[in-house]
Amino acid sequence: MSQRIGNLPANINIMNPVPNKDAKTIMKLIRTNGKISGYQLSDGTVLSKTDGVALAKQGGIRGVAIASRNGSEYLRSIPDGKESNNLGDLPSTGLRGLS
Repeated sequence: MSQRIGNLPANINIMNPVPNKDAKTIMKLIRTNGKISGYQLSDGTVLSKTDGVALAKQGGIRGVAIASRNGSEYLRSIPDGKESNNLGDLPSTGLRGLS
């Protein structure tokens, strides 16, 4: 029997980076045509989805893991029992110029 996290396989995360002591948190999701295209961090920095994954891998973002779907890496919240900090529950905004 495979282990699961909610409806997802337990091994969905391909990497659980250890955050640096000065790691930022994601405060808002940037959406383009309804899909996540980037992230706004606690210091106001806005990153593309690709740059967010790269920064998380370096320990620069707290509370996230890297997962992969159809060969594309993305960030996921690390389950901690709190729904308020799940990426899907964060406010969203639309910005132009992110890719």
